[in-house]
Amino acid sequence: MNHNAATDTLPRRRTPGDTLTWLPTTIGRRLRVFAWLSFAAEVLIIGTGGAVRLTGSGLGCTEWPLCTPESLVPILEVQGVHGAIEFGNRVMTGVVGLLALAVLMLTLHVISGRRLVLRAVWFALGGIAAGVAVYIAASALGLPDAALMSAVLLLAVLVGAVDSLRQTTERRDLAVLAWVVLVGVMAQAVVGGFAVISSLNPFLVGFHYTVSLLLVCVTALFLVRLRAQPGRRIPAVPAWFSITAHLTGVALALTIVFGVLTTGSGPHSGDIDIQRQGFDASILAHVHAWPGYVLAVLVLILAVSAWVLKLPPRRWMLVLVVAILVQVGVGVLQARTGLPPVLVGIHMVLAALSAATYTVVITRLKKPAA
Repeated sequence: MNHNAATDTLPRRRTPGDTLTWLPTTIGRRLRVFAWLSFAAEVLIIGTGGAVRLTGSGLGCTEWPLCTPESLVPILEVQGVHGAIEFGNRVMTGVVGLLALAVLMLTLHVISGRRLVLRAVWFALGGIAAGVAVYIAASALGLPDAALMSAVLLLAVLVGAVDSLRQTTERRDLAVLAWVVLVGVMAQAVVGGFAVISSLNPFLVGFHYTVSLLLVCVTALFLVRLRAQPGRRIPAVPAWFSITAHLTGVALALTIVFGVLTTGSGPHSGDIDIQRQGFDASILAHVHAWPGYVLAVLVLILAVSAWVLKLPPRRWMLVLVVAILVQVGVGVLQARTGLPPVLVGIHMVLAALSAATYTVVITRLKKPAA
């Protein structure tokens, strides 16, 4: 789908008072650039988060949202490189959040002009005011002030999202995806804080990674929808191909879930003083591999079928084949070399990129109705 066709579906005739002149009114280069930056940042933060865990820096900052009880930033003389690595990942969270906010504001302005943008700003200001009030009250009462403030801010964003989407009439798909990313980033910050407070509970850390991976998929979907024609869509592939593609998604999900559990039970706990108990990592590594091999076979079958039948997803299926085969190779290599941190980190990032590629493949199973 070319850019102009997607752009022409948006309202163009607005009076000067309906828009903020410094924001775009149609889908153009600025929104696409920020959308790509948001996608890249979501991928990058998986890498920085992996670096935190794989270098044993998970508790480099012992507090949240402060790094130490007395300081927002790490004290290098005390915490050393581990504090710097952990704080760097926190800074990256801020970058991801700002990019998500920029994409949301640009999207809302493209959809409806200044009306939804200003309403979102008012909700944000109200949430900040309420959050500060709750923080002050909680501090006075000896309650967990930072956690309660974060909960209020997240609630304000959720209420703002519901209000915005109820009033969205054009390109609601873009608005939903943009709001999901912003809410997800804020929720991720809270989950990351609880992971630190809980001394890197493996289930919280695994959930933290899984949500990051899902946000990579959502930002990838947003990029696809930017160029897609809105409206009713019809199947572009045979029913059996669509069913097999969705079963492939189940295999991919199982592979990722067991991979998260395997990492959570392995040697890379995030801190040298934390020892994991529970699942047997060696057994889980084999269980993780089984759906991975099934996934590789299904992807090969789909790719060959797509090229033989000249189906729309065929080019992205080829990308997915390469991604999955590289993933399998990295997985086997890291298992045979004692789980070196670099390979584990590459495996984590490739899992997110594979999931994003699969997301794009699924969007190609349908086409706009004539």
